[in-house]
Amino acid sequence: MTILVLGLLIFLGMHSLRVFANGARERMVARLGLNGWKLMYAVISILGFVLIVWGFGLARQQPVSLYVPPMALRHANSLFTLLAFILVVAAYVPRNHLKARLGHPMLVGTKLWAFGHLLATGFLHDVILFGSFLAWAIVLFAVSRRRDRLAGVTYPGGTLIGDAISVTVGIAAWAGFAFWAHLHWIGVNPLG
Repeated sequence: MTILVLGLLIFLGMHSLRVFANGARERMVARLGLNGWKLMYAVISILGFVLIVWGFGLARQQPVSLYVPPMALRHANSLFTLLAFILVVAAYVPRNHLKARLGHPMLVGTKLWAFGHLLATGFLHDVILFGSFLAWAIVLFAVSRRRDRLAGVTYPGGTLIGDAISVTVGIAAWAGFAFWAHLHWIGVNPLG
């Protein structure tokens, strides 16, 4: 479990620097240059991600059950995850209503993904992984929205084509992950 927690601290810590240590982040950008900062950010984030994957795999070998969710919540998780995929895609598709309304749809998608998985799984390693991502996304979304309001940030209005692309690509990505990748990469059939 230690490797999982260390990976979460590194990965989520790097993704929280603008929130908790923006001054230190800006000093590093000034010292390393923007490209140097991006390289360091990427390397440390990848290290954290690798530790999360490795630590989660190790923790799954000695599961500690905290609760047994009803089977119906697995189906709810599939819906939450589908919506999460659409929201993550919407973060990158220009001029869609989700981004115009939410500002940070990837964080909302992360919240749905994590919450859905907490509903559907009940082992300690699941609670640590998904609970950490849920707490991080809640805090980061609130801080990001407040920062947007203070800076007067507005997002371009959405269009039907932006919405259609977000939904279509999101559904296709979810289907590929749900029907194939989740089983092959994680070893769990989320629909079975």
